[in-house]
Amino acid sequence: MTEERHIDDRPDEGYTPTTTHAEWGAGNPRLRVTRDDERTEFAIEADTVRIGSAEGNEVRLEGTDPVHATITHDERDEYVVTLHGEGEMNSNPGADATHSGERTETLRTGSRFTAGPWEFVFARDEFADHGRPYGGRLGGEYSDQPLQPPRPDYADDATAGTDSTENP
Repeated sequence: MTEERHIDDRPDEGYTPTTTHAEWGAGNPRLRVTRDDERTEFAIEADTVRIGSAEGNEVRLEGTDPVHATITHDERDEYVVTLHGEGEMNSNPGADATHSGERTETLRTGSRFTAGPWEFVFARDEFADHGRPYGGRLGGEYSDQPLQPPRPDYADDATAGTDSTENP
């Protein structure tokens, strides 16, 4: 017979997450890219990722504008998509609380957008996704979830990562 466990019964030893404010760029940020029967995954390792059909883009895809979208790793350790060409996002344009712009949105795990015939889904491990403290859904839901401490100052990490091709 299995003993029933509750969240308050977690052991004192080992890792117990308390925040989603992980190290700068942590959490394996990536895009799942699909079209028809084509599927691939792209690791986001640069502070700016250009998506489109032009040579030199980090993600080069046929059927898209030369620079269809840009993903920027910002000073708050968020990944932000801006659509330059036609496409859809899963939030209301301009409704994003952290970034203004009609065609801009902060990406969270599960965020979806399109460019031409391609669909993109953003993923980042929950421990680093800034949206849910205490280990993501494992730490509680809504009113049962304690507040996490303030976000660290990532300014030095953001400056050091400018124009880099890899996350520090």
